[in-house]
Parts: sequence; structure tokens; C-alpha cells
Amino acid sequence: MLQNFGQLSGARIDKIFQPNTNNVVIGMFLDGINYALNISTDSSNYRINLTTHTKPNPKIAPNFCMVLRKHLIGLRLKNAITNNLERVVTFEFEGLDDVDDVISKKLIVELMGRHCNIILLNSNNIIIDSLRHINSENANRAIIPNNKYTYPKTYKFNFLDCINFETFMKNLKCTSDSNSLNISTSFNGISKQYISFIENELNTSNLETIYDYLVKTINKIDSLELTFKKIDSDYFLALSDYQENKPFYLNFFIDDFYYSKESSQELKNYRNTVLKLILYHFEKYKKRLKNMDSKLKECEDLDKYKLYGELITANLYRIPDKHINEIALENYYDNNNLINIKLNEKYSPSVNAKNFFKKYNKLKNALEVVSKQKKETLEDLEYLESIIYELDSAKSIKEISEILDELSENEMFKHKIHSLNKKQKYNIKKSNLTKNKNVTFNPLKYKINNFTFLIGRNNKENDYLTLKYAKKTDIWFHTKDIHGSHGVLILDNKQPSYDILEKCAEIVASHSKAKFSYNVPVDYCEIKYVKKANGSKPGMVFYTNNSTLYVNPLNKK
Repeated sequence: MLQNFGQLSGARIDKIFQPNTNNVVIGMFLDGINYALNISTDSSNYRINLTTHTKPNPKIAPNFCMVLRKHLIGLRLKNAITNNLERVVTFEFEGLDDVDDVISKKLIVELMGRHCNIILLNSNNIIIDSLRHINSENANRAIIPNNKYTYPKTYKFNFLDCINFETFMKNLKCTSDSNSLNISTSFNGISKQYISFIENELNTSNLETIYDYLVKTINKIDSLELTFKKIDSDYFLALSDYQENKPFYLNFFIDDFYYSKESSQELKNYRNTVLKLILYHFEKYKKRLKNMDSKLKECEDLDKYKLYGELITANLYRIPDKHINEIALENYYDNNNLINIKLNEKYSPSVNAKNFFKKYNKLKNALEVVSKQKKETLEDLEYLESIIYELDSAKSIKEISEILDELSENEMFKHKIHSLNKKQKYNIKKSNLTKNKNVTFNPLKYKINNFTFLIGRNNKENDYLTLKYAKKTDIWFHTKDIHGSHGVLILDNKQPSYDILEKCAEIVASHSKAKFSYNVPVDYCEIKYVKKANGSKPGMVFYTNNSTLYVNPLNKK
């Protein structure tokens, strides 16, 4: 959207950033105001617009960014030109070199889906460098340094050359009954969707009316008499009777729209990447638990093997010393009723007895070890479920990074997190939650009358809030046997009423896995009754002396 870009003529280039592989941001200064020109070459969100939203930058600038800084910083924007309504924009820059000779550079931005590119040219249109190098079979369109740059070829007519409706009709290819298809395949820079929008906006299919609307829109592109109209989930540029008094307002509308869209998609992609890692371990531990249950089921028969060994040993004097596959003996633990014992005929009865005792001891040891391992595995699964809940509740990249920070301290994730972090553009910063009582952290805050109620956003923050930040006399809340956040009511020597406690319980319920349920049990007690076992995972505590409230989460009231 190049609306009002002529107003930036003469702006001095003072900063250039490349936040990621698809974005270049050029900082400009004019008349005491800083502007940031965002160039996005993302295949589904490509655009050029002024932006007020910042993005994190890599510690080491990419090579293309360094080239742009070398050639453009200090120059001034001379012009911004579109090529016949094509999605190719030329930014012209001019300045003085070290000996005060005039130098000029061009930045070509090609916004063509997956073929988007940013190309830096010298004054002779020779390519200095480009965001993406392209070795095309057509030598004239090879985008590599030191090649002569040529504009992409187009086989459509330039709508700007339509001096009147007759010229428009002369160049219109009527290949179908659809105006939108005919116009979009005949002229540059006009989409089928936009023609359909005009037809709906004007409630007509008259070609002359559509032509007039297109001409008026293009002629007003630098005015303040345009707006965006939303149809379903799409926005279309439309004429407006209302004259906006904010320069660049269409740019900033686009800026906010795409920032929200990209932030949402970025958050979703990042969450899914981390969730995939969690679910991998979750399924792994569930499989391990299944194997443990199978082993413990086998251990249920351990007393039977001890009994077999005892009965054979006690009756060896009566048993022929020969290899047999079965024997019936009196069970003196069961009123001397006969019991059939299967034997391995490879061995003598005495050896079979020894083998039964060995199996008994093996299963007995396995029962002890596997029972302990099962308890640990169940704790790990419960912890993983709490992480999945945290991810589902995370509202920003920063919150997910804090969850990753927590996972990076867990042995089961250390290697995986290191590999993941190398692939991601988000830097994982270590948590600032330390033993320092005065450390700042950022729980969710609620004001209930003259009380403050705090909610932890992740396991580490839950631990810090409950065990470090709160006083022993403050009141702790948590959903009963349901994953959720810790809540702490700060008393400050005040006594809360039942209504206050109930409100706190409702807030905690709305920050739990049961946020869409009814009649949710919420336990509460004084902080002094909340303890953490040595070696337990973040967020895992046990408590006593609690009471329970049954409430509906806030969104269910």
C-alpha cells in the first residue's frame, strides 16, 4: 500500500534490520519523525507498509542486511514507483559519497507469491545483491550479483493506459461470462476478488460502472477518501464519503491487520512445535506405563511360584527322581487339596523347585522396582499434562518461551530443547525467578474489592508465587485434582468474606482445565499448609487443612 508515500520523499535512511528471512525493515527520519518501512516477502502475507510494531532481531545481522546497511544508510528516499500496477515497486535513493559526488541506488521489491524478492541495484541497474539468488534458465532474469536487472515480463495490458472506457473495452478479453475473470486476465494489478467486490458494492455488473469505480479508486490512492470494507474475512479497498484526517492511515490499518494475523499464526506454529515435542514424550511415557502394568500383572502370580517351590521341596522324598511335565501335590495351605503343578521336563523336580524360587525372587524384586518406576512415570505424565495445559493457555511467544525455559531444566527434555532452540528464531531467556525475595515477576492480577488476587501463568511462576512470594498467612487456591494455575489471595492483615473466597475460586476455576465445566471443586488453605516434596517437578505441591468450594468458572456464570 503506497498511499501518501510521496510525503516521505527526502527521508534519510538511518537504520536497517532483517528480523527474519522474509522481512526487511528500513528506518527513516524526516522532519523530526521516525518512520519504519516494513517489506515482507512472506509468500502468503507479502506487502509493503509503514509499521509501528517492532520485531526481535537476531544478534548477528544476516549478510543481505549488512549489504543494505553498507549501501543505503545515509542516503535519502527520492521516490517510490510502481511498474504499471504490477506488484513490483522501485524505491530510488540518492545521496553523497565521501568526496561529495552524487550517488544513487535502487531497491526493487517484487511481490509475487513464492517468488517474492528484494533486489539492490546500482545506478546502472546492475544487481549488487538480493534477498534470494535465482539462477533462472532465462539469463535475462537470473537474480544474482553483477547481472543486469530486467523487470518481469507481463502479457497483460496496463490499466493506467486506458485513457477512456473505449480503450478499456478494446483491450478487454471476453473469454467467459464472468466480468471478474475477464478483467483480471486482461489487465495488470486487478484481481478477480476485487472486481467481484465492486459488483457487490455497486450492485451492478455494468462494465462502464465498474471501470469508473476503478479509475476513481486509483486516482484517489494518495487522497484520504479511501477506506477498507470487510466482506466475510477479507478486506477490500473502497471509496469513502468520509475523509480521514490521518496520513498513512491505510498503511497503519494494514500494519495492524497483518501484525495481528502473523502474531496469531506465529504463536500457533510455535505452540504446535513445542506441543509436538511434549506429545512425543507423553506417548512415550504412556507406552512405558502400559509395559509396567503388564509387568505388574505378571508379578501378581509371584506367591504362586513360591508356593510351588515350597510344595515340591517339602515332597521331594515322595517324588520319583525323574523328568516329568506335571505333578499333583497336597497344598497344606488349602486343607491339603490337590494342586496340579506344571514342570519343565528338561529338569528334575528339585531343579524345578529352585527355578520356581528364582522366579519368585525375580518377580518380587521386579515388583518393588517397577512399582517405584510406575509412581515416577505417573508423576511425569501428570507433569506433562500440566505443561500441555500451560501451552493451551499461553497467549504470547514470551509465555511459550518461559515454558521452554522450564522444560530445558528437565533431564528428559534437555537434548530435545537444545535442538529445537537451534531451529527456532526465538531466543529462550532464562527465568528471572530466583530465591531473591525482591525479584519481579508477572502473574495475572485481579482486584476483588480491596483485595489483590494473583494467578501464576506457568509451573515455575506457580512455585515462585506460592512458595516464595506469598506470606504464610495468605490464602492459596487450586482446582481439586484438576490441572490449573495456583492462585493466591494477598490478605495484608485483612479478613476476606465468603463472597471474596468464592470469587477467587471462580477465577481459579476459569484458569484450569475445567474452565468449560460446571460445579468445579476448588480447594483453598493458608499458604503455610502448602508444601513441596524434595525433587518434585515445578508446580507440583501437596497441601493439608484445606476446605473446598464448588463454583462455576467466570465464563460459565
